[in-house]
Amino acid sequence: MNKEFFGEKVRLARLMNGLTQQELGDLVIVSRQFIHQLESGIKQPADDTLAAIAEVLHVTQKFFYIPLANDVKPEQCHFRKRRTTPVNLSNRVLALGTIFEQLVHILDRNLELPHIDFPDINISNVLTAEDIERSAEECRRYWGLGNDAPISNMIRVLENAGAVITCFDGVSDKVDALSINRNRPIIVRNNAKESICRMRFDLAHETAHIVLHQGVETGCSKTESEANAFASAFLFPRAAFIREFHGCVGNIRINWDKVYALKLRWKMSVRAIMYRAYYLGLLTAQQFRSANVYLNKSGQTKTEHFDDKIPNEHPEILSAALDILYQDMNISIYGIAEKLGISEKIIAQLTGFDLSKQVKHNNVRSLSLAR
Repeated sequence: MNKEFFGEKVRLARLMNGLTQQELGDLVIVSRQFIHQLESGIKQPADDTLAAIAEVLHVTQKFFYIPLANDVKPEQCHFRKRRTTPVNLSNRVLALGTIFEQLVHILDRNLELPHIDFPDINISNVLTAEDIERSAEECRRYWGLGNDAPISNMIRVLENAGAVITCFDGVSDKVDALSINRNRPIIVRNNAKESICRMRFDLAHETAHIVLHQGVETGCSKTESEANAFASAFLFPRAAFIREFHGCVGNIRINWDKVYALKLRWKMSVRAIMYRAYYLGLLTAQQFRSANVYLNKSGQTKTEHFDDKIPNEHPEILSAALDILYQDMNISIYGIAEKLGISEKIIAQLTGFDLSKQVKHNNVRSLSLAR
């Protein structure tokens, strides 16, 4: 074991658990100032104090002797409403993202994950509405989706392009979907979303950040509006929308049967369809307002009619990779946790992996022997 103690790993583990310096100090019966000095590298803990800190933070003592490499930076994490996201929550996501990327790196090193294949679209510094429409169409063409048919499975599209999709248990339900723009794109989704349509839109929104906003700090109204516009165009391309929305609206009244038929075909919420129609000039302001009043009064603010008719989508790559490591290479999730110096509880939180699928054995292959 490297004998150099890295105080910054105390901070990483503390943030990963959503604790302040004062809260961690109270739990291990030391002062906030002492925790600050540990994290700053001014002091090193006694053995019993280090053991207590490791236990509280769900890591091993080894964790603090592994240098911190390439932690996730705030500008690489695309939060919705960055300015109103609590600092402790955003810091926790950054810390979890740092550990999760190390897990993904282990998978990448031992398995052949899908090639990272997001389009490199030439865009101007000032995006126009036309730029966004064309970027979404180009992205669909790049991935062989065409611009005339619905996307059957949004998660599969992104996983095939090399993204890793997960849910940070206990954290993701507090934020909308977010993306971390690293060597391999990471998308953290919100499992608490009531509607599959909303979840698909969130994933398309994060696709926009990865494609349009590399190196751009997002979370402001401008970048969020751009991502929403891209998501709408990506899920329901303009030419197809104009063609198929025809007949949904008469001189005044909306034909809701036809609108819901579009929802079921394109797997896009009615509210999003109404907004897209208004955005493209197919609805007047009065018609758009009336549509939203109808949705609100009919109790369709969070869930809509026929949501249950649209099949759910689940990430496949992460779980399959962990299964292959275990079944074909005898590398368990417990071995991965040991390699990273964290508890299997944190691995499960990061991946949603069911720990009961693997048994903790002493004869499981060590990751130090993995290629």
